[in-house]
This record gives sequence, C-alpha cells and structure tokens, in this order.
Amino acid sequence: MSLRTLPFWLVDVFANQPLSGNGLSVFLLDDDLPKHVMQSITQEMRQFETIFLQRTDQSSKFNARIFTMEEELSFAGHPVIGAAATLHSEFFWGQDEVRLEFVIHDRSINLTSRRHGDSYVAEMDQGIAAIDPPIPAEKNEIILEALNLSITDLAPKLPLQVVSTGLPYLIVPISSNLEHARIVVSDFEALLATVGAKFVYVLDVNELEGRTWDNEGSVEDIATGSAAGPAAVYLVTHGRAPVSDTLVLAQGRFLHRPSELYATVQGDSELNVTIRGKVCLVGNGTLRLPNQ
Repeated sequence: MSLRTLPFWLVDVFANQPLSGNGLSVFLLDDDLPKHVMQSITQEMRQFETIFLQRTDQSSKFNARIFTMEEELSFAGHPVIGAAATLHSEFFWGQDEVRLEFVIHDRSINLTSRRHGDSYVAEMDQGIAAIDPPIPAEKNEIILEALNLSITDLAPKLPLQVVSTGLPYLIVPISSNLEHARIVVSDFEALLATVGAKFVYVLDVNELEGRTWDNEGSVEDIATGSAAGPAAVYLVTHGRAPVSDTLVLAQGRFLHRPSELYATVQGDSELNVTIRGKVCLVGNGTLRLPNQ
C-alpha cells in the first residue's frame, strides 16, 4: 500500500511551561485533504482541537482549517495562536518577531508571534465583537440549572448575554460555585440555540476565571481563546474592567492544566479585542496515511 507522510507539531498554548496549558496538533499540508480525512486525523490525535495549514503565494499568509473531535469550526482561539508560534519556530526562526495572516472560511485573522526565551508569545486580533441584547431574566434559572448552578450563584446585577468574536458564546456571570459548574442536561446544545449561542462560558467575574465544555458536557476545554475575547468584552461592557487594560483570564485549574489568557479590549461604540498567550513547543513527528 502506498503511504504519504504528513508533518505535525505538538504545542501547549496559554501555557506557563511545557505540559501545561491547552495541547494542540498542528499539521502543514502540501495539498488539499478531504474534510473527512482531516476529521479522522483529529480523532487520531485526540487533542481538543487540531489545525491544518496550507501555504499561499505569500510567505506569511496561510489557509487554515480547525477541527474538534466532533466537527469543523469556523473559528477557534488556541489553535490559531499555537499555529502562529509553530510557524515562527519552524520557518521564521531567524526573526524575533513575525507577522502572519490566517484565512479561515474566508475570514482573515492577523497575528503576531514574538520569541520569548525558549518559548513564544503569540497574539491575534479577534476583530470587532458582536454583542447581543441581554438574555431575558426569566431564562436565567433554566440555563443555570442546566449548568448545575442556581440563581444564588449568579453575579448580582449582571445579565446572561451572548457575545461573539467569531463563535457566539453565552456568557454566564457567576460569583460563586465555579467548581460545581458542569452541563447536566442532554439537550444543552438545543437550549443554547434558543438564545443564539454555539457554546457556553461560565465566568467567575470576581476571580476572572472561566470554564467551558463541548455541548454534551463530556469534555472540558483547558483554555479557550475564542471565549476569552467575548468574556473580556462582556467585562468591559458591564463596567467590570476598563478599556485598554490587559485582563488575565484563568482557565484549566479543574483539569490540573492551569492556563493564562491575556485579553485587551479597545474602542468605544465598537469594541475590538486582541488575545495573546505563551506557547511552548513540546514535540513533532510525521503521520503516515494511505494515499487517497
């Protein structure tokens, strides 16, 4: 049987050191792969997400596709940041700083990667946030109960609200019992759809710490760049953080992979957010596949 080999890299994103933060598989493709093959590779790697990159006719511009174990995503944070640092390390190693552009489903994302000792710090511009009106208060109890929480856990005077910088997250602001939060209903994705959200982000607004899961509640994400932007915008919108300050959001503590996500929100009538984090390179290799 004829085999082809695909190079890949393993990196930890939003990590303080190797084997912390959120793991990621990065593949660089010389030509197209069918969607079902990329999905199968992602399942083989068993990371929360895998990103596939292809060069364009511009050396700093790459087409990208991102998969979870279940589906392809139109956007995600930690794969984009991790991939930028990987490219910096492998193909722009002579530069202390490199600017890159990723195109994901016709959306262009600008990134900067900077060398930071033996690791890298990568930053992405998530663009202008879309902010939906607050969720009607009569829905609060239903959503909180689906998350194993109660009305008493809700942060005072703060609404549930959907915010998006590419993926619409339902921000659930709480002031207690983050450790108890989990998805406890089988139809949670349908519940999110009723408020126009794709995923949920439970945010302790006092500790600036969050949690999110796949919609079945079976897998918790360690560090979620696509949620950090909406969470930061939410905090600024409701006066819990000033514009232009850098917020440090914590995630992953309950999975014993503590992570730090840095978010900066700028603007007035329209809020633009950038997300950055430290990336550690932990391994590389090749995957052998049968030719299609």
